[in-house]
Amino acid sequence: MANIKQQKKRNIQNERNRARNSQVKSSIRTAAKKIVKSLDSKEAKDAAVIKDAYLNFVKTIDSAAGKGIIKKTTAARKKSRLARKVNAAVASIN
Repeated sequence: MANIKQQKKRNIQNERNRARNSQVKSSIRTAAKKIVKSLDSKEAKDAAVIKDAYLNFVKTIDSAAGKGIIKKTTAARKKSRLARKVNAAVASIN
């Protein structure tokens, strides 16, 4: 344990930021899973539902990238990969 007052404060800040960052990363994974689940569902595929889930994912991941929780290139890569799946699914529905 740190003896210096400044390091004690940094430890508290680091723990608070770690908890917040893990919560945001979890919400990104949850949003991505919702898209995959809607793509894999056999019953009643609806393009509007898929697009809405994708827009929610984009909003979540862009917010995290803007705050520096994940890198911007990582966010772009994840969005691109899911966009290809979403566009293919929507094209097959129409």
